[in-house]
Amino acid sequence: MDMNPLVDDGARLPQLTRDAQRMVPHWPVPARACAAVPPALIRGVSVPPSSARLLERMPEYGG
Repeated sequence: MDMNPLVDDGARLPQLTRDAQRMVPHWPVPARACAAVPPALIRGVSVPPSSARLLERMPEYGG
């Protein structure tokens, strides 16, 4: 199996779905929507280089 995150072999979507379902209880939905935070105020978030490369190739996030 190719572990390149940019290669879609169809096997990762079910795993991603299970992972997301497992994490749902950790992300409660607020009673009301919060105001957006300007990107300049976001500090202390680190993204692994491989994830950053993956995201920058996605049309929704940059590519």
